[in-house]
Formats: sequence, structure tokens, C-alpha cells
Amino acid sequence: MATEAPREADDRLQLIFTCCHPVLAREAQIALTLRAVVGLTTEEIARAFMVPEETLAKRIVRAKRKIVVSKVPYRVPPLDELTPRLNEVLTVIYLVFNEGYLATAGSEPIRRDLARDAEWLATLLMRLLPQEPEVIGLVALIRLHLARWPARLDSEGRLVLLESQERALWDRHAIAEAVRLIERATALGRPGPYQIEASIAAVHCEAATWADTDWPQILALYSLLAAIDSSPIVRLNRAIALRYVDRAEAALYEVESLATSLSHYYLFHATRAALLRELGRTAEADRAEMEGIDLTKNSAERALMAERLTDGP
Repeated sequence: MATEAPREADDRLQLIFTCCHPVLAREAQIALTLRAVVGLTTEEIARAFMVPEETLAKRIVRAKRKIVVSKVPYRVPPLDELTPRLNEVLTVIYLVFNEGYLATAGSEPIRRDLARDAEWLATLLMRLLPQEPEVIGLVALIRLHLARWPARLDSEGRLVLLESQERALWDRHAIAEAVRLIERATALGRPGPYQIEASIAAVHCEAATWADTDWPQILALYSLLAAIDSSPIVRLNRAIALRYVDRAEAALYEVESLATSLSHYYLFHATRAALLRELGRTAEADRAEMEGIDLTKNSAERALMAERLTDGP
């Protein structure tokens, strides 16, 4: 019923902010929200955090207990209390979208329900906080990715890489609307990681073909993002952009420096494999590809990586 929508929206926001109360550690906030609000399984959340499932389960149980003991109120906090919890809430919504955009496991490579749920939650938050540029940036980022959704799978349900997607299938109206959101966020004069990521996605979306991609601009944006967030994942993405601006050797040097932090992350090995293959180091590339295959449970991604392994250089 239409009359239930506002109540549901209010309940979801109250629950999110309750789970993201500062009495909880940041990791516990995010894990509990993904479990209680979104309904992701403990296994799915553990994979998103790259921690053992048992560790994640204990974290959630402790978080629930602490909410009860601390008598955390079930409500959307007043505006002066929103900001300290905003980063955690945005992180949760982004993780929900990522799980929908590319599932960590299961028979479905992508989950539209989760992706749309994340968009809905982000939009609710933007209505609540219309002057928060990072909220606007996250909405723009999600919508830019969703605009490319129709081209992500082929007729047999296999993943299609960005470079091979049929761009005529992209939703150009949605892309234009998302770009306007980025401009609105930028005008507020408080740059942040979600705005930068949205800008990177916009550069990809605005390129007529893969060959037209403005890689120097993407590399510059990733460098800006790395100055704010120097996490290994950001640095890996920057190295991928570096491949198209400088050369494969320079990108591989950057990727190799991340081996200790990302040895259990399948995209580290997949990226390394692609660079090694470009440099003609086929045997090393095959070994890296196999390591990546062993680390992912997404059936479509496994198939894509196995295809590269079969095709060779």
C-alpha cells in the first residue's frame, strides 16, 4: 500500500542509525547494519570484509548485546548527531550496492534487488540531508553504475567487461541526471571520496567508446582519491588507470607493491595476470589467473577468468 512506504522508509533509516551508533566499533556498526537492515547473510558480509565467517558472526552478536546493554535509542538522531554516524551509514549503503553489483558468491553474478535497495536507501538519505555532498556523490555513483546495468550481462548471462559493453544500451538520461548530481555536490565545496568515485564513473560513462576513455583524467582522479584514502584497493584501481596512461611495466610495479595487503583479494591476482600477459609473461600470468580463480566464488567471474586462461595471450 502507498501509505506504508513512508513508514517503511522511516523504519529503515531509524534501524540504520541505531546500528551505526557511536557506542559500537566501526566494523561492528557496518556488519550489524548489513545483517539487520539489509538481510545479507553472515557469509556474504564476511566476504565483503575479507574476514572469517566465525569472526564476523561473533562481531554481530557482540554488537547486538552492546546495543541492548547501552540502551541505544531506536530513532533517526537529530541533525547535530547525524554527522558522526554519516560515514558509517554511507559505507553500509555502498557495500550493499557492491554486493548487488557483483555478488561475492551464489548462482547469480549480480543481484538487482540489493543494487536497487542501495539506491533507494541512498536517495532517502539524500532527502534527509540535501546539503551533504558525500551523500549526493554516493547517489550519483550508484546511478551511474545502474545506468550501465543493461549491458553488463550477455544473452547467456555471462559478465561483459566495461571495454566490451554495448554502450548503446546504457541509459544516457540516467547518466546525464547523475552528472548533474555530481555538479550539485561539487558546488557545495566539500570534496570527498564518493564524489571522486562518481566523477571517475562519469568519465567512463561519457566516453563514446572504450578507446575514447580519458585515462589521464581518470588517473588524476584516482591520485586525488588516494590522497584522501590510501587503502590498497584504491591504489590497485589507480594502478589499473596507470596502465593506460604510462605502460604495463609501471602499473605492474605498483600492483606488486600491494602483494602483502591484497594477496587474498582475487582482483589483485586478476589485475596482475592481465599486466603480465600484456608483457608477454604468459606462464606467470596463467599462475596469477589461477590464484584469482581460486579466490572468487562468483560463478560468472570465475568463468570470465577461466576464459582468459584458456585463450592465452
